[in-house]
Amino acid sequence: MIDKRVTTTQAALAGLHDGASLMLSGFGGAGFPVALVRAVERLGVCDLTLIMNTLRFVETYAPLLFEERRVRRAVCSAARGRGERPSSFERQLFAGELEIELVPQGTFSERVRAGGAGIPAFYTPAGVGTPLAEGRETRNFDGRLYLLETSLRADFALIRGHRADRWGNVIFTGSQMNFAHAMATAAQITVVEVDRIEDEPLPPNAIDIPGIYVQRVIALDDER
Repeated sequence: MIDKRVTTTQAALAGLHDGASLMLSGFGGAGFPVALVRAVERLGVCDLTLIMNTLRFVETYAPLLFEERRVRRAVCSAARGRGERPSSFERQLFAGELEIELVPQGTFSERVRAGGAGIPAFYTPAGVGTPLAEGRETRNFDGRLYLLETSLRADFALIRGHRADRWGNVIFTGSQMNFAHAMATAAQITVVEVDRIEDEPLPPNAIDIPGIYVQRVIALDDER
């Protein structure tokens, strides 16, 4: 029988390597996989690409990823630190040591969804006429300009959920889900940390992410 449960973060992150791309779920902290991200920090991998809504939660919970310059590139909707002083990633950005691609949040979400759906690119009016569109391809449809955006995929998606079963089906609580479903479809390996894992199948009408999109589940405390 299929059993996607793992019991250690080492097993959960097996195969994570230097140069890997990671999608991290979370919106305003809700659904951010704190335990798994801290495990990534302990692994010591470098040259990473992070794909997530906002970078400050990585600096909050796994600061060494930026302090030791282990992140090469980030694709995100927000790149601001918490305090009055510049954060580690802000200083690296200003010094030209970190590449950050800022994306409107709706475009970010659609790029991830498109990656999971096998759509390589799409046109959107978001960003047209702004610095985000400089040097980029645009096209006129019915008298309106649209900007070409490419889809996003990743080697790993790390996600925080509420409950899972041994088959990898996942249930979220409230806004915890945010970008998680799209990210699960757009990654080669999806790992979900949850509060608990059930031995029996979850009720089909309650499942938010079907197990077909999930490779590993692990029960971990939300380390906040």
